[in-house]
Amino acid sequence: MRLRAAQGKLKVEHSIIPRLRPVLERLLSQNSEIRSIIPGVIRPVRDARGDPAIRVTVPTTNGWKAIGFSAGARQELFISTALPKEALEIVIGHALQD
Repeated sequence: MRLRAAQGKLKVEHSIIPRLRPVLERLLSQNSEIRSIIPGVIRPVRDARGDPAIRVTVPTTNGWKAIGFSAGARQELFISTALPKEALEIVIGHALQD
């Protein structure tokens, strides 16, 4: 079983919310500063309708924790990068627009 995609930077051992995976793959292909993205727990929520969205929340040891929203669910995303929060939010915005 193949556990990584997008140049080995997106860990796909667990499922990823529909419509969020292409955004994560674009994010990784457009930004060499991001070392990896590890998707985490998926939970249902009522307010996650429409286009996918990603919100950067808290710093971690090697990057940032973010929450991805789409298809009535939210998913934790652990982003390994040295980018500051503001720069990461900008590159995420570009990946969401494409």
